[in-house]
Amino acid sequence: MEIRYSTHPDHAKTFNTEEIRKHYLIEELFVPGEIKLVYSMEDRTITGGITPINEMISLEGYDQIKAAYFLERREVGIFNVGGSGKVIVDGEIYEMENKDCLYVGLGKKELLFSSDSNENPAKYYLFSAPAHKEYPTQQVAFKDIEGERLGSLENANDRVIRRMIHNEGIQSCQVVMGMTQLNTGSVWNSMPTHTHDRRMEVYLYIELDENARMFHMMGEPTETRHIVMKNEQAVISPPWSIHCGTATSNYTFIWAMAGENKTYNDMDQVAMDQLR
Repeated sequence: MEIRYSTHPDHAKTFNTEEIRKHYLIEELFVPGEIKLVYSMEDRTITGGITPINEMISLEGYDQIKAAYFLERREVGIFNVGGSGKVIVDGEIYEMENKDCLYVGLGKKELLFSSDSNENPAKYYLFSAPAHKEYPTQQVAFKDIEGERLGSLENANDRVIRRMIHNEGIQSCQVVMGMTQLNTGSVWNSMPTHTHDRRMEVYLYIELDENARMFHMMGEPTETRHIVMKNEQAVISPPWSIHCGTATSNYTFIWAMAGENKTYNDMDQVAMDQLR
C-alpha cells in the first residue's frame, strides 16, 4: 500500500510537472494477478485496483491501517471496469458485470475477488474511507440506472451521469460514487468547474483508446495546473482544488468522494472569469 500525504495549496504552487504527478496521479491500478492500493491522507481514503487472474484475490488488513481485516473500521465502494467476475462478501456471492457497482460496509471480514475469464479479466476499482456505522452490502447494476443527461453537444460536454452510492441511492457513511459518460463529440467534464472544501475527490478515467490523452485540470481556481493522463489512470483531488478536464476523444470517468458530507450538489462554483 503506497502512502500519499496531503498538501497545502501554497506548497502545491511550487510543484513542477513531475512533482504534481508524484503527489496526485495514480499511474497503475490494474496489474494482472495483483492488488494495487494508494492510501491518501486526504480524508484517509484508499484508492485501489484488483485484477484477478487464475485464482481469487483476497483483500485483507494492512499494517498501514493497523487493521486485522480491511473493513474493520472502513467501508468500500467497488466498480468493475473490466470483464465479468464475482465478489464474495462473507460467503455471499455477487455477480459483477462491466460497470456494475457494489457497496460493502463496516465490519465485513472476507472480501474475495475473481474473474470469469483470464482472457478478459474483471478489473475491480476500489474507493474506501473510514466508517462509523454499518450499512448493508448493496449492489446496483449499470443497466438498471437510467442516468441523467447533462450538458450539450454545442458546448462539447453532452454527457450522462449515473449516481450509485449517494443520499438517494446506496447508503453509506461518507463514500459517494458514480459514473459519468461523455457522448461522441464531447470532451469536457465538470466545466464550469467547482471546488468543495467539505470533500476530497478521486477521478478514474476509462474507455480512452491507447493513443488518446486526458488533460485533467487541478489547482486553486486562480492558479491552475494540469496533468496529462492515459486510460485507466486515477487522480487525487484535494478539497481546495478544482477538478475538471478535457481529452482527445470522449471517455467515461468514475468519481468518488469522501469527507464532511454526502450532499452531491454541495459545490462552490467557479465562474469562468475567475480561472487563471
